[in-house]
Amino acid sequence: MSRSITKAFMAAGFMTAAAATTLAAQERAPKYSRDLPAKLVRQTKVSESDAARTAAARVPKGKIQGVELENENGRLIYSYELKVPGKSGVEEVNVNAKTGVVVNVEHEGPAAEANEAKSEAPHKKPV
Repeated sequence: MSRSITKAFMAAGFMTAAAATTLAAQERAPKYSRDLPAKLVRQTKVSESDAARTAAARVPKGKIQGVELENENGRLIYSYELKVPGKSGVEEVNVNAKTGVVVNVEHEGPAAEANEAKSEAPHKKPV
């Protein structure tokens, strides 16, 4: 809902300020899967939204499909998967969660994606 429509509803008394704030937050929420464990989020210095902008800038025309915050090889990273239209597989962009610097960019073909999902499945806790 656009801001002008939200303001109109508020002015007409159809929506409270709290409801408008909640609605605005939902409009800004990312539209991709997020695996951000709270114990790791507390250790970050770079916000997920800033890291997402950094990752998206590295893959022109790429659309973020998901992000995972993980400790990889002693580094805390946001690992983004971006899908580029017309290209098989995904681009993986790793952003350091403490410095905001891109650590690695690599293409994962469909087979590599399937293998990664398979190897991570036993480690993932059901939601």
